[in-house]
Amino acid sequence: MTTTADDQGYLSHKQILVVMGGLMVGMFLAALDQSIVSTALPRITSELGGLDKLSWVVTAYLLTATSSTPLWGKISDLYGRRLLFQIAIVTFMVGSLLSGLSQNIDQLIVFRAVQGLGGGGLMSLALATIGDIVPPRERGRYQGYFAAVFGTSSVLGPVLGGWFADGPGWEWIFYINLPLGLVALVVTTAALKIPHVRREHSIDYLGAAVVVASVTCFLLYTAWAGPDLGWTSGTGLALLVGGFVLAALFVLVELRATEPIIPMRLFRNSIFSIANVFGFLVGIAMFGSMIFLPVYLQVVDGMSPTKSGLAMLPMVAGIFTTSIGSGILMSRTGRYKPFPMAGALIVAVALVMLSRLDASTPYWFAGLSMYILGLGLGFTLQVLVVIVQNSVDRKDMGVATSSVTFFRQVGGSFGTALFGAILASRLTYHLTQATADLPAGSKPPGNLDSVSQDVQAIQQLPDQLRELVTGAFSAALHDVFLTAVPLVLVAFVVAMFIKEVPLGERTAAGAAEGGPEAQASDGSGVPGSSTAASSADSPTSV
Repeated sequence: MTTTADDQGYLSHKQILVVMGGLMVGMFLAALDQSIVSTALPRITSELGGLDKLSWVVTAYLLTATSSTPLWGKISDLYGRRLLFQIAIVTFMVGSLLSGLSQNIDQLIVFRAVQGLGGGGLMSLALATIGDIVPPRERGRYQGYFAAVFGTSSVLGPVLGGWFADGPGWEWIFYINLPLGLVALVVTTAALKIPHVRREHSIDYLGAAVVVASVTCFLLYTAWAGPDLGWTSGTGLALLVGGFVLAALFVLVELRATEPIIPMRLFRNSIFSIANVFGFLVGIAMFGSMIFLPVYLQVVDGMSPTKSGLAMLPMVAGIFTTSIGSGILMSRTGRYKPFPMAGALIVAVALVMLSRLDASTPYWFAGLSMYILGLGLGFTLQVLVVIVQNSVDRKDMGVATSSVTFFRQVGGSFGTALFGAILASRLTYHLTQATADLPAGSKPPGNLDSVSQDVQAIQQLPDQLRELVTGAFSAALHDVFLTAVPLVLVAFVVAMFIKEVPLGERTAAGAAEGGPEAQASDGSGVPGSSTAASSADSPTSV
């Protein structure tokens, strides 16, 4: 059964709700994974070994999710959204099963990378599909549904992650994705049927390989070579130079490709370019701060994984509040520029507040800090997608949407790796300083660096040594959060340069979806809705 679209390719409200049912199940799968793992990471790394590799459990996922995102978007533009969405679900399920079977931290990191391949498609394809079927002016109206998905998964995730880690075992954090994935496959098969025009195509495999290699080089430099070998070591500099060379090569490959992964012509659209720079910077701060909140709650505050998950609910409430609120205001006013600017400033304030947390901080202050962080993030997550979708031609909807996810996740990958390296190096420094200040007769007999890699071992230390280690963690986290502040302030300045054009509405056939830049985004000046109109004339079920 084919869903009938109007002459612009948009669906009615009832039809949109049916399609969204399929999308939301898939998005819930990916969103739950992002939150369910965080609170259990300290327990996982304690059992498998290597708290110093904690950031890599997240970075491996982000690396493959990030690198594959543009490819998912481009292939879905060519083959249709539903098939690719279902392939992403199956890939995600396979990665989840293997992650649960991991016997050591290195296996978990590898299998999390497999999981990330699927996760990269789930998010970007769901958002691209919404761009296909809902006019930009109306997308804010549906943000509440997506906020409900993220809000529910964010509430359940930390609590379930902590409960599994404390009870049945952390493996069930990954096994739970299997029944959810099966449900997602059934629902998408039944509900996700939208028009699609099949056309001649070729896949830019070379471009995909080059962008993966470039991102990998930068991440290895940030998370491995720099911290372990030295930022100016031969290996480190080789990775850094290799990353830049491969990035330049990627641009050359894309300029020559018949069907580029990321068409370089899109970067002539200032809204597309500036919005993605903003997303990259916010991604660094967002992922780089969120992943270390459970570390503070469990290591410094001594909470269990379950309790730390519940303690993060204020951040979820903040995201939920502004994500829905900004969507409603955007639909009513047609304006979007104030939201990313406000979001960046609010996140900066929250990071400064988080940098003041230590073992003596009352929970009300920590909770307020997390709530304010959530408020700032809620102003940027979905709004940025609408901004970019509104600025490009309809035929580029998939690749443009995946580009937003790509640049934000590249930032997140760098943020996770960078701040993980900062935490490790500053923790060693503060432990050394604290140990040196102890009287000669009270110095610890062993190496506190090794003890600091195990959360349970830290909690079992004698009071004096435990306070010393948790104090070092507090000081190291202080450095991590403060490092993110300048990046967010730069993001605020970048947001000031985002042009504001009218959000596209349901108009007569052939009317432009966005403003002047949207009409000329492909360099031809052809209005974006003309592509949609042709899609409506000869739809095929996907």
